[in-house]
Order: sequence, then C-alpha cells, then structure tokens
Amino acid sequence: MSDTSAAAAEAAQDAIIDEFSFFGDWTERYQYLIDLGRKLAPFREEWKTEANKVHGCQSQVWLVASGDANRLEFAATSDSAIVTGLIALLLRVYSGRSAQAIVATEPRFVDSIGLAKHLSPTRSNGLAAMLQTVKQHARNALNG
Repeated sequence: MSDTSAAAAEAAQDAIIDEFSFFGDWTERYQYLIDLGRKLAPFREEWKTEANKVHGCQSQVWLVASGDANRLEFAATSDSAIVTGLIALLLRVYSGRSAQAIVATEPRFVDSIGLAKHLSPTRSNGLAAMLQTVKQHARNALNG
C-alpha cells in the first residue's frame, strides 16, 4: 500500500515540476499558483478554528486532516492567494497518501521549481510550517 502511495506522491511532484517548467518567469508562475489555489475544494467555515490554525505562517492558514494511517486526506485554506496556491501544491503531493508515504516524502518540488529562491522568508517559513503540520498529522496517525 505505502509503496504505491509513495510512488503517487513522487509522480505528483514530477507533474508539478513539469507544469512549472512551462512558465518563463515568476510573474507567470505566481499567477499559476493563484489559479491553482482558486481550484481547491471549498473549506468549511466551521473548520476555521484556533485548533486547525497553522502557526508560523504570516498569513492565516487552516488545515484539517481526516482518515487514518492507511490514507490521510487534507483540506486547507489561507487568506492569501499565493499561500492558497502553495497549499494546492502540498495537497497534490501529500493528500490521499498513507501516513508512511507522507513522512517519507520530501518536498523536492519546492527547490526544483525555484520556490525556495522566490518566496519571501515569511512565506518560506509558512510553507515549512504547513509541511511540518502535514507530517505531524501523519506521525500521529502512525502512532495510533
């Protein structure tokens, strides 16, 4: 189970890297990120609680997890359009995967598409905080 889940996470990263390679400059890439964020499933208002807030982000970010160690699903949103786009990328890689695959998958797409260089320090910290939260949910699921 986790082998296919990990392979799917890697395939999602490859697809993201391919998509971003089509854009010549960062203005286009930021626009694409914003567009990806707009396509996320609606985030329910009742999920916007302190318990679901991701700390370490400059903008407001809420993230909820459901499922178990075999398959974790994530939903998230932000009050920032670019951060919501980052969430869309993270969910593509990590949502719907086994907890084992989530813990094992490093977000190589961040460096590969140049995000690490083009995000402000506060957004980079926020992305790291979101990733940490996703991986913590997976570790919690593994520990029962």
